[in-house]
Amino acid sequence: MKTLTSFLAGAWRAGDRDFQTLRDPSTEEPLAQASSAGLDLPGALDWARARGGPALALLTFGERGEILKALSKKLREHREELFELSRLNNGATAGDASFDVDGAGGTLAFYGGLGLALGDRRLLTDGEGVQLAKTEAFWTRHALVPKRGVALHVNAFNFPAWGFAEKFACAFLAGVPVITKPATATALTAHRMVEIAIESGLLPPGSLQLVVGSTGDLVDRLGPQDVLAFTGSAATALALRGRKNLLAGSVRVNVEADSLNAAALGPDVAPGSPLFELFVTDLCREMTQKAGQKCTAVRRILVPREREGAVAEALVARLEEVVTGRPGHEGVTMGPLATEAQLADALDGIAELLATAQLLAGSGGRAQGSGAPAGRGYFVEPTLLRSEYPLEKTPVHWREVFGPAATLLPYSGDAAEAARIIALAEGTLVTSAYSDDPGWLAALLAGAGSATGRFYVGSTGSEGLGSGAALPASMHGGPGRAGGGEELGGLRGLAPYLQRVALQGHRAVVEPLAGG
Repeated sequence: MKTLTSFLAGAWRAGDRDFQTLRDPSTEEPLAQASSAGLDLPGALDWARARGGPALALLTFGERGEILKALSKKLREHREELFELSRLNNGATAGDASFDVDGAGGTLAFYGGLGLALGDRRLLTDGEGVQLAKTEAFWTRHALVPKRGVALHVNAFNFPAWGFAEKFACAFLAGVPVITKPATATALTAHRMVEIAIESGLLPPGSLQLVVGSTGDLVDRLGPQDVLAFTGSAATALALRGRKNLLAGSVRVNVEADSLNAAALGPDVAPGSPLFELFVTDLCREMTQKAGQKCTAVRRILVPREREGAVAEALVARLEEVVTGRPGHEGVTMGPLATEAQLADALDGIAELLATAQLLAGSGGRAQGSGAPAGRGYFVEPTLLRSEYPLEKTPVHWREVFGPAATLLPYSGDAAEAARIIALAEGTLVTSAYSDDPGWLAALLAGAGSATGRFYVGSTGSEGLGSGAALPASMHGGPGRAGGGEELGGLRGLAPYLQRVALQGHRAVVEPLAGG
């Protein structure tokens, strides 16, 4: 069985004990093992600070952009290999693998383009200059300067490719070296991506390191110039935020956590209309893509009471067409959950939701996957529920089922009522609204905007990719329970890795210093 190694201090190194087994979630067969036990993890921080940071500081934004562009092309050369690893270790269908792997390459290319546009600059300006006295002899402007530490990236199991790339691209372009730590259970794809990146010779020494297995005490060794970016559960995020050294050093911590995203149908959308069909199509995709294992997946479906029957009928019909099974097997359109632990958690969550909801589609239990060995694999059918209590604080507003499950919530059609329902989740990554009524949309945004990180609008003739696509030009993150963090969003994505400095002096000196 293959042993995954970590890339630390310029060399590939294997752990010596406490190995965790990586499995094929369709068959439960072992694929590889990984551990970081016995490795010099503190030395990785020293290596990044001593080698990676200075090497990146020598490069301009444009030069870093060229590297990201070239790295995107290099990964694309290995696209099919990465797809296969995604199928094996994540249970991804071809479409799911593309969503993750191609999304990763696209994000690297996007940030490469931003770097090229910045050219030979080494710092950024923030806003316009302001005169502070009677003349320009006293002037201020804000500059953004790269932090001189390390970015520790702790990624989730569901997007091993995109999760790595979107964090790495922002930190690298900002000029901060990265130690990336993929979720061990699904690390095959990310491990191979880092191998390809290192083998390419494109990266400055020390600018990228990889830990497979536990992070050990790395988090406890971060200091004021370092950054921690974490994607995962709210419970783990809470434990991380409370570390004494992070609080004492005011260490930047950027978190993306749980999210009970909502999709709301406006009262103006008639059954059978193009927008109604778009709503149903998008819902089916967002429930089943990557078997619902997306932080941006729709968990709560708000429909006007007079439209509830039509939505339920149309959505159940679509979900019944989904074939759950082993990716690559004939006819399969949705794969398994990624791990045994994820399966158990999803089934527990569905059972918890059913205490105050009824089942409309799916069995509520473990399923037999098409093309998978009998009794093997972590499969759950697409599951649609309905709650009679949309305005009450029932589990639908706090228990996230990280799988192909969502709950219908009937409401009056009033935008203010929809906003109150959405806000019961105490912070989400994305809210989607389907309507051609500007007034209703504006009212929903006014009421629910503060509770969400992204507001996606589906309207007649729109060509959006759905609420589930976190694109590099738009911010990804959300308030409250969703973590309070911000990633991507163009140059905004560099913010966690840059220090804002207020420059003051004569305008003739300050402006050239700021690069303005």
